[in-house]
Amino acid sequence: MKIKRGLFLGRFQPYHNGHHAGIRQIFESKEIDELIIAIGSAQESHTLKDPFTAGERIMMITKALEDLKPPIMTYVLPIEDIERNSLYVAHIRSLTPAFEIVYSNNSLVQQLFEERGLIVRPLPFVERAQWDGTKIRKLMVQYDARWHHFVPEAVAKVVNEIHGLERLRRIAQNDK
Repeated sequence: MKIKRGLFLGRFQPYHNGHHAGIRQIFESKEIDELIIAIGSAQESHTLKDPFTAGERIMMITKALEDLKPPIMTYVLPIEDIERNSLYVAHIRSLTPAFEIVYSNNSLVQQLFEERGLIVRPLPFVERAQWDGTKIRKLMVQYDARWHHFVPEAVAKVVNEIHGLERLRRIAQNDK
């Protein structure tokens, strides 16, 4: 029997409850046998838009997934960007196990994978207004303790362990 794999792409800056809910929906769909979680823009870190390293994001996701008790094999892989959209799908395929389904709400990502004949499934946004990486990073910079309500507890622990708030605040000072 052939294993059916899915790919879930994101920057995960940070991994938040919206990502968590999306992955839970993928697991509950029982549509795939394995899930690849691809951390996009893996080369980016230490900026307001992308404050966390690929390794830190891998820790966030891996530890948060423990709460979901993944019912299927799940891989968490870093993917560096390339600046050629026409090669993007081939680039992703060269760095991951084979997959048949892509889960993404990004219209460009959907377009690129559909052009290559892959099945693309959008995931419903769950409480999108609250679970938004830009908003969460802004709360972190503003010393607003509510940020940790928008991420799984395991992610808040990783952010604290790596002194992520201090990093973001220092970066924000440099950008003024």
